[in-house]
Amino acid sequence: MEYVIFICKKMIKYLFQDWSYNEHDTKIRFVLVAFRFAQLLVRQNKMLKVLAFPYFVLYKIILYWLFHMELHWDLAVGVGLRIFHGYCLVIHPNTKIGDCVTLRHCVTIGNNGKNSDAPIIMNNVDIGCNSVIIGSITIGNDSVVGAGSVVVHNVPEKAVVCGNPARVIKK
Repeated sequence: MEYVIFICKKMIKYLFQDWSYNEHDTKIRFVLVAFRFAQLLVRQNKMLKVLAFPYFVLYKIILYWLFHMELHWDLAVGVGLRIFHGYCLVIHPNTKIGDCVTLRHCVTIGNNGKNSDAPIIMNNVDIGCNSVIIGSITIGNDSVVGAGSVVVHNVPEKAVVCGNPARVIKK
């Protein structure tokens, strides 16, 4: 019985790991709980995934069609994802996102079409609205991507980049 309680507490902690980071928007809070639940289900055995198929369909309908956000359950995301105005958020499933990353509306993070490699976003990165991050690149820790930037090259740690193509304007 104690083991079941321990597992339940651990699961609740996992599902609500982004809750306190998104106090500004109840909709985003529930979207992220649904995202974390889909991640939890997809990591289980095949039988549970088959039984969870209706949830995955409902998840895609609500997130993709209603909220216009593409957060695939295979996406690797650290603790403390913060999303402001999540509308038109598109993230490739192969992208890796670290802890305490902030995303704003109309952000696109994906591959360059040549292969399936996607960006790696390190910890404490702040990505401005209408930014596009494309290719097999890394955005370093504590970096800021300015609004409207098109990032196609690696960004060093503690750098501020902006423009099209994005250039380092401050380190």
